[in-house]
Amino acid sequence: MTPLIAVLREAWADADLPLPSYETEGAAGADLRANLMPEDRAAGLTLAPMERRIIPTGLRVEIPQGFEMQIRPRSGLALKHGISLPNTPGTIDSDYRGPLGVLLINLGTEPFVISHGDRIAQAIVAPVVQARFAVAGALGETARGAGGFGSTGRD
Repeated sequence: MTPLIAVLREAWADADLPLPSYETEGAAGADLRANLMPEDRAAGLTLAPMERRIIPTGLRVEIPQGFEMQIRPRSGLALKHGISLPNTPGTIDSDYRGPLGVLLINLGTEPFVISHGDRIAQAIVAPVVQARFAVAGALGETARGAGGFGSTGRD
């Protein structure tokens, strides 16, 4: 089953910008675009090094129950400019109906300008399984045991 994501544009949003879309046939992520407030469109938004900011998409979404939308960085922005998401992947739950903003961080050494319409992140729609949790008297044994960070390979 292919889930349908209902999309509502904010009243101020630029309707000429495309909805999230898959740029190639095999793409796992749909590109999200910066849909800046009208007063910010001409100059764009500048992210200083180490600055975090929520970038508006101008969208609200309705995700079917049983699915989530994961927001992930775009690899080209990360490699070329150090632009990433500090909470990657971000999760949009099926019961959230507020504005869809993308929390970006500039990990680079230079200021970076986000222009109106720029592709800033990608959205992955994935199924959700809700587990049950219960207190146990003991846990099953494994070869790894309690080995933590770096315990299975080279540090």
